[in-house]
Amino acid sequence: MLPLSIRQWQLNDYGTSNLQLVEVPVPQPGPREALVRVAAVSLNYRDRLVLDNGMGSSLRFPLVPGSDLAGEVVALGPAVSRVRLGQRVINTFWRDWLDEPRPGPAPDAAFGSADLPGVLSQYQVLHEDNLVVAPVTLDAGSASTLVCAGLTAWHSLVEVGRLQPGQWVLVQGSGGVALFAAQLALSLGAQVVLTSASADKRERARALGIQHVVDRSRPDWPAQVWQATGGRGIDLVVELAGGDLSLSLDTLAPGGTIAVVGVLEGFELQVPCATLFAKRARIQGVAVGNRRALEDLVRWVDRAGFTPQVDAEYGLADLPAALDHLARGAFGKVVVRME
Repeated sequence: MLPLSIRQWQLNDYGTSNLQLVEVPVPQPGPREALVRVAAVSLNYRDRLVLDNGMGSSLRFPLVPGSDLAGEVVALGPAVSRVRLGQRVINTFWRDWLDEPRPGPAPDAAFGSADLPGVLSQYQVLHEDNLVVAPVTLDAGSASTLVCAGLTAWHSLVEVGRLQPGQWVLVQGSGGVALFAAQLALSLGAQVVLTSASADKRERARALGIQHVVDRSRPDWPAQVWQATGGRGIDLVVELAGGDLSLSLDTLAPGGTIAVVGVLEGFELQVPCATLFAKRARIQGVAVGNRRALEDLVRWVDRAGFTPQVDAEYGLADLPAALDHLARGAFGKVVVRME
């Protein structure tokens, strides 16, 4: 029996102070749609940017924020064939990017953005094309982290980097994408160097089995990376800071790749062309990933026994505290339980 009303978070103006937990009727699925009872929502740094300023786009209020859910299919509209009742599912990040090639010059719309309502709701209707069967080895909280952070890391390593066993990966930081990239790279047989300015987080990274951890607060950290690789250099940098790429380029082996994932140091990149040419380096932006890659990731998670790093879980009513935790800098992911 479905409830008559549900709770969901709505943003009524820019800024987290304008979030409100409201009651709304249960949505009804239409043709090729499924109603999902949402068990968990994973938060991303992107969510803070959307709440603060729309990430440069004009939002239509009220907006339901959030992009990453895990839950269970509880009702089906007509003509649904990709999912069934009772199935545990996660959603795609993009609405229309299902596989290569992309449907246009860029993916169309992401959940929880100016163009598409988000998932911070106890029940949510989604088109069947935007649902993927969840890993059988993960609970809902962990499964929800695959949608954006997990897929971004996987896409960087596998789709962009074509990572091979024995190659070297540099991961910067200890947030959700960073730890996903480090743990996935290890599971794929790569060697990993992780940088962090926090002594506590460096120790926690070592406890996860990351072989080489470097103090990013030191100006000579690229030299430390070279030392860690035995003078070989890095094959693939998962770049989360953005801004000035000169130090990341310094760590690259000839022919290496920088997968630009984050913009913590700004939306404009500075690239020293002399080093770029000398290293024969490749720089590529990563926009999360498509549904087919997410399905590949789910299969790998179940095969490898991979467990994402969740730093904390919060209750539905505690979304503001969860967002504050995210802003302080999480070690891994922050999840909101929707029960």
